[in-house]
Amino acid sequence: MTTIVRSPDLRAPGPRAQGADPERRQNFGSMDAELSWDEFRLVKAIADSRSLAGAAALLGLNHSTVFRRLGALEARVGAPLFERSRFGYDPTAAGDEMIALANLMAESIMEFERRVAGRDARPTGRLKVTTVEAIGQRFMPAILAQFQGQNPGVVIDLILSEQELNLSRRDADVAIRVTNDPPETLVGRRICTVRWALYCRRDLADGSGTGRVDSVPFVGFVDDFGPPLARRWVESNVRPERLAARANSIHSVLEMIALGVGAAPLPCYLGEQNPALTRMGPPLREWDQGLWILTHSDLRRSARVRAFMDFAGTEMTKHRRTIEGSESE
Repeated sequence: MTTIVRSPDLRAPGPRAQGADPERRQNFGSMDAELSWDEFRLVKAIADSRSLAGAAALLGLNHSTVFRRLGALEARVGAPLFERSRFGYDPTAAGDEMIALANLMAESIMEFERRVAGRDARPTGRLKVTTVEAIGQRFMPAILAQFQGQNPGVVIDLILSEQELNLSRRDADVAIRVTNDPPETLVGRRICTVRWALYCRRDLADGSGTGRVDSVPFVGFVDDFGPPLARRWVESNVRPERLAARANSIHSVLEMIALGVGAAPLPCYLGEQNPALTRMGPPLREWDQGLWILTHSDLRRSARVRAFMDFAGTEMTKHRRTIEGSESE
């Protein structure tokens, strides 16, 4: 889809035009043609990445094409849009105006696409589903296989990420999130409570005596990985000399615990499934968070979104006792 937009106030150079990139300095003429969405998208990509190479990667073009298109656009607009500094490409005053319009256009286009996607009558097409690594690897392969068997017209992209993808930008269509505060722009339902506990290998726990939490080594989390409450608990309760290793993957932590490296906090649905591990006390209820299945409000009537959310929500509910740290399934 191409959107035609007139740009009435970009003929005169902005106050920073004198510092424009000398490689692109040229005789700017007047703009006598309408600008297309592709040109606004070019400017937005350069602004987002602050480089021509980064913009080329975002747009699927090569560097020389981006360079040539920017030069041609500046000639049409009649003003330089960017200055090159040691920090990258900085927008001029004219560039700032065009970037603001580009952002509004991009949001309008994404909103239109969401609304159109929400009008499909039957479950077909591409569906992007995101969740965190631990839930994705533990539950989603079986759920996706069963769902796709019943809905062969739906092609699912499963995106595992510890970062919350933006459903308003359609980075994903459905999110299975662990949170106590889902965004107001999203709709869905709460499945159950995710609980964590401390786990270690059985023989390590048996040999540590009554004060085992204070005597066993621990495996922690690297940097900002893992729930903040779990990280803070490790930082507050485990002396640095007792920290045997750290990782930025829940499954790596699980494997190290099973090999006897030390103890660590784990989601109960991972700790309880490994017969080599034992729970060191009851679940830590202060870490409780809700497990939600969510979508953007514009997509709630989409047949494929609705079908997947109903199916996945029902299937996840079957694992409720394990996720909440009750007895094994």
